[in-house]
Amino acid sequence: MQAKDIPNLISVLRILLTLPTVWLLFEHEFSYALILFAVAGFSDGLDGYLAKRFVWQSHLGGMLDPLADKALLMSSFLVLGGLGLIPIWLVILVIFRDLTIMGGALYYHFSVEEVDADPSLISKLNTLLQILLVLLVVTDAGPFPLPSQLLQTLVWATGFTTLVSGAAYVWIWTIKARNKGRHV
Repeated sequence: MQAKDIPNLISVLRILLTLPTVWLLFEHEFSYALILFAVAGFSDGLDGYLAKRFVWQSHLGGMLDPLADKALLMSSFLVLGGLGLIPIWLVILVIFRDLTIMGGALYYHFSVEEVDADPSLISKLNTLLQILLVLLVVTDAGPFPLPSQLLQTLVWATGFTTLVSGAAYVWIWTIKARNKGRHV
């Protein structure tokens, strides 16, 4: 292993944190789940910082980092939705958006050209809101009750950015595919 592999190792460790985090959520151990989720969030920032600061970016890292994010977020949304802590309509919307993006990226990659995934500003905002929602819902369920209006506002803001960012991806990548001479 070389120093340039550290960001990828951190991403793999974040993927591995998904299972105990989900288990803790199922067991209603929200304080411990919150700690693991925070560690995962910190590791996401750390691997990105190291990759950019020391020019340790790699094709593998470009796949592992979003995979780690999606594994933790999608599984957290599914569990929290199953526990009735996040509305099911939002869970479905988040999962549908991510599956649509992944399916579209695979189609584009194999039918048009290699995908250069560069998240849009609305997508970054959406990811931030999803992470914040999970953190605050778990905080509310566990160590510190929060105002329900705050959580409701965040649910609707997350739903809005999920819908807009998903539609933006479909729109942008459809245009890119058409401009490359492929019909979608």
